[in-house]
Parts: sequence; structure tokens; C-alpha cells
Amino acid sequence: MIDPKIDETRPSSARVWNYLLEGKDNFAVDRELGEALRSAHPGIVAVAQAQRRFLIQAVTLLAGEVGIRQFLDIGTGLPTADNTHEVAQRVAPESRIVYVDNDPLVLAHARALLTSSPEGATAYVDSNVEDPERILSEAARTLDFGKPVALTMIGILGNVADYAEARSIVERLLAAVPSGSYLAVSDGTSTSAQSVESQRIANQSGHPYNLRTPEEIGAYFEGLELLEPGVVSTSLWRPQPGTEPAHLDVYCAVGRKP
Repeated sequence: MIDPKIDETRPSSARVWNYLLEGKDNFAVDRELGEALRSAHPGIVAVAQAQRRFLIQAVTLLAGEVGIRQFLDIGTGLPTADNTHEVAQRVAPESRIVYVDNDPLVLAHARALLTSSPEGATAYVDSNVEDPERILSEAARTLDFGKPVALTMIGILGNVADYAEARSIVERLLAAVPSGSYLAVSDGTSTSAQSVESQRIANQSGHPYNLRTPEEIGAYFEGLELLEPGVVSTSLWRPQPGTEPAHLDVYCAVGRKP
């Protein structure tokens, strides 16, 4: 039985992204929008794949080489393989992860599927990205904000219509975590006519997404120490040796709070 909170008549970003990644947790309205976006911007599937790859790479680096043991994953999306807690706890079983999303289908799946290792912890917060105070308050039940935290925001800040508000959200979240914490962001960019057209289609569907410039994404990291290679197309963030990935209309970076 489908949760009455789940609206099958309107597309959901989490379900559309799930469809583009060949998942099964989507409805006809999501597939229709996904195909329209793919038609306007054939590279959008590669964008979805690159963002997922970036999340896995960033969490692996932060849990491993850097030694972060707490992760606040805002804009979780529907569970797939190699979710944040699986990646982090594979490296360090004691890692603690809080997932944040406001899509009822995401939350239902998260509670059922995103179980923690015995040594660590996993929790879920039902909140909009535009309410960072609620996110922090609820996350504090699981995370110790006196110790470094990795904030991961993959494909979520574009859902905030006003860029100044998006900057403010990032600043408020970073203000709550100590020195040695990290921010990882990846979001779509207005770097091609195809990308802009796909945004127009998404907006017409009633599910707006706001593309940023690479410079605007870079500004989220103001005051942070950027890890190499800095702010780049997500496909070009630490690519596998011997590969030559194409530039995509999505940019990312990872930065450390000094």
C-alpha cells in the first residue's frame, strides 16, 4: 500500500534521479519527466552517475585518509548501492551518519534499508534543506557537534530558488560544526544550452531546479581550504588514472573548515 503522503501525480526529484540511474522506485510521472530531461540534455544521465561517483569518492576519502567519523548527508535521495553509511562504515565501522530528506518515499526506504553497523549509528531526519536549524537540532541526537563532521550536499542546493538563501544555508550549517569539519557539494551548472533547456523543462513540470554558475558553486566554499583539484566539473574530480572523462554540466568541490 502506497503511503498517502506520496503524490504520484507530481514528479519528485529523488524519484526522477532514481529513474535516470535505472532504479525501480519511481512512477510514470517521474519517468515522463526523466525522458523529457534526457531528450533535452542527453548528458544528464552521465551527470547523475558522476554525482553518485563523487559522493562515494568523497566519503571514502573523508572516512579513510582524513579520518572523519561523522557524516550529515543532506538531500539523501533514494537508497542505491554504496550509500553514505555503507561507504563510511566499510572504512570505519564506528562511523555515525545522519540522512536528511523530506520526500516520504525516501524516508520510508531509508528506515527500511539504511541500517547501521553494530559499532556505528544511522539516523534519519525528515526536513527541508531550507530549515538548517531543524536539521542541526535533530542531527544532534546522533552526532557530536563538538567533533568534526562531514556535510555532504549532493544535488540539493539547486532546489533552493534564491542563491543568497542557498549561501546562507551553507553558512549556517558550517557555523555549527568545528574546525576540521568538511563540506562536499555537487550541483548542476548553467554551462551549456542543453543544461539550461533541461532546467526550463523541469520548471514547467512544477519541480523547479536552479542551475548555478561554477563561480557560484565555488562561493559556497568561501573561507574553507579546498582539497585538490578545487572546484571542477564533477566528472573531473580525482578521476581514475588512465581515464579521460568528459566535462559535464555539474560542478563540485570538497573543502575543510580551518
